[in-house]
Amino acid sequence: MTGGALYDRCASDAAAAVIATYSTSFSLATRLLGARVRPRVREVYALVRLADEIVDGAAEAAGVPTAEQRALLDALEDETLAAIGRGFSTNLVVHAFALTAARCGIGEDLVRPFFASMRTDLDLSRHDAASHDAYVYGSAEVVGLMCLQVFVNAGRAAPVAPAPHLVEGARRLGAAFQDINFLRDLADDSARLGRDYLAMGDASDRAGVLARIQADLDAAAVVIPELPADCRRAVTTAHGLFAELTRRLRDDDGDARVSVPAPVKAAIAARAIAGRPPRKADA
Repeated sequence: MTGGALYDRCASDAAAAVIATYSTSFSLATRLLGARVRPRVREVYALVRLADEIVDGAAEAAGVPTAEQRALLDALEDETLAAIGRGFSTNLVVHAFALTAARCGIGEDLVRPFFASMRTDLDLSRHDAASHDAYVYGSAEVVGLMCLQVFVNAGRAAPVAPAPHLVEGARRLGAAFQDINFLRDLADDSARLGRDYLAMGDASDRAGVLARIQADLDAAAVVIPELPADCRRAVTTAHGLFAELTRRLRDDDGDARVSVPAPVKAAIAARAIAGRPPRKADA
């Protein structure tokens, strides 16, 4: 293997290393994807993680001022869109994403909303209902849509549009995942980042957020069995992990960040591998 193929392989391996390092739960789910789609989903996640580190993690830890974080994010967006067109980037994560985007029909209509939401983290610290919904669309729903493009189109000669009900399911699942993470990270977002994504004033507000999450998970569960066969086990596992988090958040006393123990994760994955359908969030 030489030349472009070797570079492509190196870029794909770099994306796989990102997901393995940053997310044990998501990494577990992606291992259950078929070989047709597994590297492509990892490449989507790696770009998402790279952008997130500019506004939330490594850049701040390095002391990069907000104005420079914005410039870095703008440059990453520009390079991503340019790389999709030219088929090459000197940034290995961007290169891997760009190849997947071009092959699977992930275009500017999904890339730009994602970066717009990332940019919001530099400008807005407290969200209302409207800004929450816009942020969740760009930061999570479009990521679900990117993954759906991969599920439907990886290996095709030319990409096609996913069915509308699959689009709705992908958006609802992405929204649920994001709101669950907001609840899990509520204390850290407030104390470390000074951000409030949910604007909850009392217990009834929190109950409303949990009800919204449950409704989104339940809506997504209906369409997961209609995904391509080599994607269902992985998405069912991810759905199951977040449904379990939802149940634990409902009973949370607020003393620690809620997580799913490894044996429970394994049981959820085993259930998906056995072909069991996703359960409703309250089941």
